[in-house]
Amino acid sequence: MSGAGGPAAARVAATIRPDIQALAAYPVGDAQDGIKLDAMENPYSLPADVRDDIAAAARDAALNRYPAARHDALDAAIRGAFGVPADAALLYGNGSDELIHLIVQACCAPGDVVLAPVPSFVIFEMAARFHHAHFVGVPLTAGFELDLPATLAAIHAHRPKVVFLAVPNNPTGGRWPDEAIEAVRAATPGLLVIDEAYQPFSDGTWMPRAAQLPNTVVLRTVSKIGLAGLRFGYLAGPTPWIAEIDKLRPPYNVDVLTEAVMLAVLKHKPVLDEQAARLRASRAELAAALAKLPGLTVFPSSANFLLVRFSGKMGANAVHRALKTRKIWVRGFPGGDPALADCLRISLGTPDEHAALLAALRDILA
Repeated sequence: MSGAGGPAAARVAATIRPDIQALAAYPVGDAQDGIKLDAMENPYSLPADVRDDIAAAARDAALNRYPAARHDALDAAIRGAFGVPADAALLYGNGSDELIHLIVQACCAPGDVVLAPVPSFVIFEMAARFHHAHFVGVPLTAGFELDLPATLAAIHAHRPKVVFLAVPNNPTGGRWPDEAIEAVRAATPGLLVIDEAYQPFSDGTWMPRAAQLPNTVVLRTVSKIGLAGLRFGYLAGPTPWIAEIDKLRPPYNVDVLTEAVMLAVLKHKPVLDEQAARLRASRAELAAALAKLPGLTVFPSSANFLLVRFSGKMGANAVHRALKTRKIWVRGFPGGDPALADCLRISLGTPDEHAALLAALRDILA
């Protein structure tokens, strides 16, 4: 067995793209036990009757057969549950991450530009780099708002093939005004992707216009509303865009179990809606409680998380470590975007989890 060095490492160094060797893998947190507030998951489990329907659907799935070429029943369920217009085409992915990669692959030749605000969802930049595109990040303002003049100037200067806007934005939580999004859309010479991963916790959506705008598609995931383990995302937009991106989709990328579970769960969509509403209702209370702690600044959020800046005697990294010792897991940004250096991202949880977090922070900051 060869170790870290030796012939295999030498062959890797000579074969793997240098830009890939220079990258770090996407960090996936390893939160064991404790209170998990680090990944924007829904903390509430599905009721027993929903789980029973899922079990029945999984039991009846034809695991010996490849998935069907068409997803007519799933299309109807997605349109009904999430308000996808009848004239918008649909494309499914293994989470929204896969769809982001397919979009960049379909649109960008080597050196073409992908543009997005920064900080934002890191997969936008990673997908650009993986597929030989050039990523241009436009910094948000000091208060983590969209810098519209700078964004429009960057679009004019770089003529991007793809512009990504996360609405609301991750990891900052802000939702850009529709007027600003429309200005970006009008200026975009290629494709604008509006990523609405956190829409269930926000006001407004661009989904009703998904088929109407000639240069815009709407991206969604079910990960934030209680189905993070399922890995299912969907893209809605004008048929010409979806048809071209679909050419790059791996065959059978939505497996029979995923489709069966989605159909079973979406019969209980009000359960997911109620859980999302419960989380949304708790956001203001948690934000107000955090803002009362010494040295904390809580940024406005339209998502299921809060971005918090620590400017007291203990910085964000020290607080992060102290919370870990108490098995309370939140998201830190060591070595990431400098604008986030003093920040932690805290996902919304249950009332008991919020109480435990606040008690721990009071103790740590004292």
